[in-house]
Amino acid sequence: MESPALSGYSTRDVATLLGLSIEQVRSFVRDGFLSPGQGARGEYRFSFQDLILLRTAKGLLAARVPHRRIRLALRKLNEQLPEGRPLSGVRISARGSQVVVRDGGEVWDPESGQALFDFEVAELAREAASIARREREEPRKPPQPEQWVPETADEWYEVGCDLEDDAPEEAMEAYRRALQLNPDLPDAHLNLGRMLHERSEVGGAEMHYRLALGARPDDATAAYNLGVALQDQERFEEAAHAYRMALTGDDNNADAHFNLAVVYEKLGDRQSAFQHLKTYKTLTGKAS
Repeated sequence: MESPALSGYSTRDVATLLGLSIEQVRSFVRDGFLSPGQGARGEYRFSFQDLILLRTAKGLLAARVPHRRIRLALRKLNEQLPEGRPLSGVRISARGSQVVVRDGGEVWDPESGQALFDFEVAELAREAASIARREREEPRKPPQPEQWVPETADEWYEVGCDLEDDAPEEAMEAYRRALQLNPDLPDAHLNLGRMLHERSEVGGAEMHYRLALGARPDDATAAYNLGVALQDQERFEEAAHAYRMALTGDDNNADAHFNLAVVYEKLGDRQSAFQHLKTYKTLTGKAS
């Protein structure tokens, strides 16, 4: 591997450092959270600043901050920091659906640029005082019933989404429970397939991608992921078909064009490979 200090971090480096899949890293770029440089072959090269942005975007998404708000906040933040000021010196977090930045003693909303009061300490003090007051004024209550347990497929699916980052085994079990209740829940198949794929359990991933497509035939993401799984197994004819399905649903998927170019090269169809590589370069802004 080339030295990151000289040439930047590759997509694979970033995925390993941040605990993401390669496809997740690429999706963050497609969603506009950052704009990394590109190497001689059009591959992404990430700076350390990009790593911080990606880690931040990952945390904000886990906190369910909307994509649009994350993109706007990160762009504004780069404009608001003094020139040359690294992001490593600031703390970026979520307050509900709002992005909040802390830099030393300062707290502000990057979308508006307005300074904010560091609500966490004050809120904690208010809650503590409220609890103490209730303890004094109210008789001790009997133990509460057991905590809520999901019952429907959609509820189990939501639990799986919430657990993915911190408890992947439990997340996979939640998706399986969702599918026991509703075998045709495409998003549960898609997420479970992705998690299996990340563990190199390609056969299981392929099965769930196919089931996701069976439940939602126009799902471009499921078709693309199926293509990757088939390509990983060197089943190039099938992979080409899956990538073509993905592009039918989303012709602007640069990664699908690039992967299809590679697959066509493997199949000896150099003309088709060239056409898809040309489209990939156009979509990623790299001159032919």
